[in-house]
Amino acid sequence: MRRILFALLSLPLAFAAQAKMVHRSVEWTDGGTRFHSVLVYDDAGAGKRPGLVMVPNWYGVNDQAIRKAEMIAGKQYVILLTDMYGQDVRPTSNDEAKAAVQPLYADRGLMRHRVNTALAHLKAQAGTAPLDTGKLAAIGFCFGGSAVLDLARSGADVAAVVSFHGALAAGKPALPDHFKARVLAMNGADDKGTMPDAGAFMDEMRASAADWQFVVLGNAVHCFTEVGENAPGCKYDARAAARSYRMMHDWLDAAFADRP
Repeated sequence: MRRILFALLSLPLAFAAQAKMVHRSVEWTDGGTRFHSVLVYDDAGAGKRPGLVMVPNWYGVNDQAIRKAEMIAGKQYVILLTDMYGQDVRPTSNDEAKAAVQPLYADRGLMRHRVNTALAHLKAQAGTAPLDTGKLAAIGFCFGGSAVLDLARSGADVAAVVSFHGALAAGKPALPDHFKARVLAMNGADDKGTMPDAGAFMDEMRASAADWQFVVLGNAVHCFTEVGENAPGCKYDARAAARSYRMMHDWLDAAFADRP
């Protein structure tokens, strides 16, 4: 009897030991360019969960971005860590990253097309991942914040988008009548790169019918969620990061439940 009881008590521990974070390549070709994104989720259970398109900072899909996706996914989300450049573009310096984002900032139609394509490929994973396609959203960091705001501007049918220290300028066309998603943008009060556009961003959102919130995090500069960044204008801030992640979870939970 004791052996049976011990075996039964050990089952949850054995199951937990087997659970792991899944990393699965998701690839597609668009406009002659091959893209290589990564699907990230915990395989601890088969229960369906919300899906997030996650656009990383301007360094794109790399090991640090995958670790960040793991941390956010936990047991709550299925995340598609999205390649916005093509598999042959993997910046390793600020100069290379700047060169990679320039074509997308110059052609906002292209940016919106690529992030919408990523959303379509996230939906397509429902057959092989524990994904609830009725609960979809997007999150992005720095350049990725710009990309997910453009996803919302395009009128994509997602419950919410969340931008962390992203560029706020709308580009053209602004499309204020297209918004369907709830929009949360969070920027550092001392972010000299993004905050000059805060007024225009709020005017854009006022002109839309979107449910939106713009949060200014005191004493934070750019990159406040980017672990390891420590430059004067681009610096990780553990307090601002923790607060912004809590707000993200609250925003997504409310959007998926269709409550205030």
